[in-house]
This record gives sequence, C-alpha cells and structure tokens, in this order.
Amino acid sequence: MTGAAADLDCGGDPAQLTRLREDLESLEPAQRLQWARDQFGSGFAMTTSFGIQSSVLLHMLSGLPDFESVPVIWVDTGYLPPETYRYAKTLCDRLGLQPDVVQSSVSPARMEALHGRLWETGSDSDLDRYLQLRKVEPLESSLDRHTVRCWASGVRSGQTDHRSSMTVLDPIRGRLSLRPLLHWTNRDIFYYMRDHDLPQHPLFDRGYSTVGDWHSSAPDGVDGEGRSTRFGGQRQECGIHVPGVMGDGI
Repeated sequence: MTGAAADLDCGGDPAQLTRLREDLESLEPAQRLQWARDQFGSGFAMTTSFGIQSSVLLHMLSGLPDFESVPVIWVDTGYLPPETYRYAKTLCDRLGLQPDVVQSSVSPARMEALHGRLWETGSDSDLDRYLQLRKVEPLESSLDRHTVRCWASGVRSGQTDHRSSMTVLDPIRGRLSLRPLLHWTNRDIFYYMRDHDLPQHPLFDRGYSTVGDWHSSAPDGVDGEGRSTRFGGQRQECGIHVPGVMGDGI
C-alpha cells in the first residue's frame, strides 16, 4: 500500500478510498497506525481525550519506532475532572508521551461571563456554541498548526449511532480520519488493558464507562449507560465526531 494514500484528495477518487479501506480492514490496529505513519510522515497525528479507554491506542502508538515524532493532540476544555488530569500524567509518564495540550482562546471564566454556563441551559444552540468554542476550534487550530493530513482516534462503532456508520478511513474536513479500533468491542478493550497491565481511569471504579467534562459526564445507572450519560442525555456526541458546523469527527 506504500504511496497509495499519499496523494489522495479527500474529496477525490471514491474507488481509491474504497481500496484503501479494504486494505486497512485486513490489518491489526497497530499496523494501521504504522501504515498511516509510513504514508503521511510528519502529516500524521493522533488525538486523545485521556478518557476511560484511551490507554489502548496510546499504548499501541508508543510501540511504533520513533513514536515521539507523532503529535498526540489533547483538547483540554478547562472543564475536565481532576481525575482525568491525574490519569493523563500517569499515562504520559508510563508511555513516554508529551501531548500537545490545546485549549480554547476563550478562557472558561470569560466564556461564562459573556455567554453563561452554556452546557446547562438545555438549548441545543447553547450546547453547540459551547462545543464549538471549547472543542472543535482548538482541535482544528492544532491540526492546522501541525499540517496534519491524516489523524487517528480511538472511536469505536459500538459507542454511538453515528459512529456505527463510520469506516476505518473517512475524509474529514479536508483530511483523512483513521479509526484503528473501530470494530473493537468492550471485551477487546478489557483484555488488551489487562494483558498489557494498563492502568484504569480513576472514575472507572466509580461506575463511569465514558468520561468527558465534569459537568456533562455521569456514571452508568438507571438513566442510561455509555455515551447516553453525556450532557444529561441531551446528545451522545461531544461535537467533534459529527458532520456539519460542529465538525466531522475525530
């Protein structure tokens, strides 16, 4: 496959994209990361949330030769739980990572002073503004700064309805988005973490199967589980995984 993706126009040849997807389907997740590294060189990056299952893809990346040269982009909204910040430090120390921590140009205090607590009004437009300010714009700025042409994330098809329609390689806002773990199950994640002695996010033992911002995450319970616990059930996606104004996905 060497060279097959290097000149791929994200709005271009559907047949070429289909062939690349078919080739990638036959590879293991770590091999997909290596493929992207070989294809795009310095134009390849990874995103992470340092969430419940983030250690798996980060561990796979750390096993690649010269992995330190691959930017690991972490969008810090300024509203992450204290446990996530501590977990990020644990993983970075363990795996030798130095993530590019990106934040909105509008501080949390300034945003709340100008617009209020946008996440708690129940308004879709307010939540869109919150996600655009705190997540989508910082991510896009970092991808532009690193001149990223292809980036990998740990999204999986079983997490939300939208993600069930994703493929292992999709055009996203003029770039390619690689999903090495797309078809992995919770069971696959569990055994990989166990076999490689990877630490759990501290909130996992408190019933969380997914975690984002402190104000928009909840443990699994009678009101829902997984991504349905996000944003009080208002929506499953955080904004950077969906098409349209909120962004086409990480």
